[in-house]
Amino acid sequence: MSDLSNCCDYLDSLLGLAEQAGLDAVGVASAEPFAEAQSRLEERRDRGLASSMQFTYRNPKRSCDPAATLPGARSLIVGALKYEGASTREAKQSGEKVLARVAAYAQRDYYGDLRTALGVVAGQLQDDGFEARVVVDDNALMDREAARRAGLGWYGKNTCLLIPKRGSRFVLGSVITTAALMPNDPIEQTCGTCSACQRACPTGALNVAGRLDARKCLSWLLQAEGVFPREHRAALGNRFYGCDSCQDVCPVNSNNSENLLSSEQDERLSFLSVLDLLKSSDDELMDRYGRFYIPRREPRYLRRNALLVLANGAPLEALGTADALREAVNHEDPILRAHGVWAAQRLGRFDLAESADNDPDARVREESRRPVPLLDMLT
Repeated sequence: MSDLSNCCDYLDSLLGLAEQAGLDAVGVASAEPFAEAQSRLEERRDRGLASSMQFTYRNPKRSCDPAATLPGARSLIVGALKYEGASTREAKQSGEKVLARVAAYAQRDYYGDLRTALGVVAGQLQDDGFEARVVVDDNALMDREAARRAGLGWYGKNTCLLIPKRGSRFVLGSVITTAALMPNDPIEQTCGTCSACQRACPTGALNVAGRLDARKCLSWLLQAEGVFPREHRAALGNRFYGCDSCQDVCPVNSNNSENLLSSEQDERLSFLSVLDLLKSSDDELMDRYGRFYIPRREPRYLRRNALLVLANGAPLEALGTADALREAVNHEDPILRAHGVWAAQRLGRFDLAESADNDPDARVREESRRPVPLLDMLT
């Protein structure tokens, strides 16, 4: 069986199968522990740069050792599946609609498609007598490091994996297997003097090249528990889930025209109605957006994010805005009351926030006592 796995023809057949299954790039890496990556994760976690993020930071030793997931692992077959890149154009807020933007990777279940494609490869390995396990979007494996080791790309200054001439708009995953396959060499490439992603970050989360400060990263803060940091709320703009800023300006992405959507598709896939979100029931929200990472699977965080977008872009004439604010400041959930108070004040509806001074929850009282920058269109 080891003779089979070391055969070039066998490896070529596996890689061909992966491409037939829909993967856009495939590489092979050894399953040796990612020692340097583990050290970087631990250093960033210890310095607080990971914030409350658990993904791969919860147990770096495990997420950097494929054998911790599959004992006896010898190789990784790493796959990349492209997703369509959203336009950098902002949605126009007008009339009856206030629109919230969803990051490109979350506009459909690309991870599900990736898992299915990798499953075809794992199935073939199992049929041939090897053990194989698919790992996608999982704490069990640092997928970017697996892809870098497999020669798919290099780390950009925004910490994303950049595939040569194709960019970073890919979801990544692996098949961990006991088959001993010939690994690829990593790519020796860098971003050179380009720092477009660092300049584009709305909050300075990429001030140090190649090091993300999750405490400032809008994409992470939209997934984090609790009250959204006040100092980053205005910078959030109309982002509801994820942030594409550092990828939208990357020259490797912008030169890859195949990832651009038409304006019609962009409007349909990228933006959601904020007022519809706020009027939806818990079940409706989870049915529609349950594949998103939602803290503790609590729909309150979808509403929290929607309230921030409302406050950052609601035109005065938008129908239903006042009703949505009124419901938020009187909501039974103190997290939503707190964000409702901020939203009401930002939109100049101080009358709706008056009761917050005497709210039983300290977080709500704090919101009512601190100054709020009025939305630009009101000043």
